[in-house]
Amino acid sequence: MADDRRKPCQSTSPCGRGGRRESRYGAYKRGLNTKIHLAVDANGYPVRIFITAGTTADCKLGEQLIEGIDADALLADRGYDTNAILEKAVAAGMQAVIPPKKNRKIQRDYDKELYKLRHLVENAFLYLKQWRGIATRYSKNTDSFLAAVCIRSLFVWVTAHS
Repeated sequence: MADDRRKPCQSTSPCGRGGRRESRYGAYKRGLNTKIHLAVDANGYPVRIFITAGTTADCKLGEQLIEGIDADALLADRGYDTNAILEKAVAAGMQAVIPPKKNRKIQRDYDKELYKLRHLVENAFLYLKQWRGIATRYSKNTDSFLAAVCIRSLFVWVTAHS
């Protein structure tokens, strides 16, 4: 009697073309780890989306997120508090409303009342994560994950405008 319990249920094809597809950013200790960076307009609708590795600092993409966007104010969390982002926002004519990091030697003031509008960004993330495929990161491929995020964002926008 053959004992096939030790054999895997699925395997790659014998010709070697069925290799495992992985994310561009690779798997980490707790699985696929990515971050969604999102810029929204005054109504909370997504304007620009980037996907990075989960270990990438938020401030790395801050300048790309605000590039070319015409706005009166830039509302961002502490992760985006760098001198480069602040300078880029001022050069673009935006008021930077970013709380200073705790480790800044000279703490800056910011408009706390205006910062309360940042809940629009959090609401956009809530709408995205209502889709189970995004919340649990089903896509193994980063491009597929980005496409799912874009489709969900478009769905939210179209639903709100119809």
